[in-house]
Amino acid sequence: MTGNNPDTTRVQPSGAKLNPGDEAPRGTPGTGEDLCPDCHSSGRIGDAPCPTCAGRGTIIRGVGGA
Repeated sequence: MTGNNPDTTRVQPSGAKLNPGDEAPRGTPGTGEDLCPDCHSSGRIGDAPCPTCAGRGTIIRGVGGA
């Protein structure tokens, strides 16, 4: 089960879906995948999907910058 939890997934005005740990939609220029800090990339916390990454094990963060 990945990224389909309506209780945790946010929808941006553009229609892109974000998990709670994401800073931007996947594929956004200037962003990249990072390991989920809560489940440490396993995608699970106990027997449930991680609420931060919605079970993906990764989140999207901005990279670089000045």
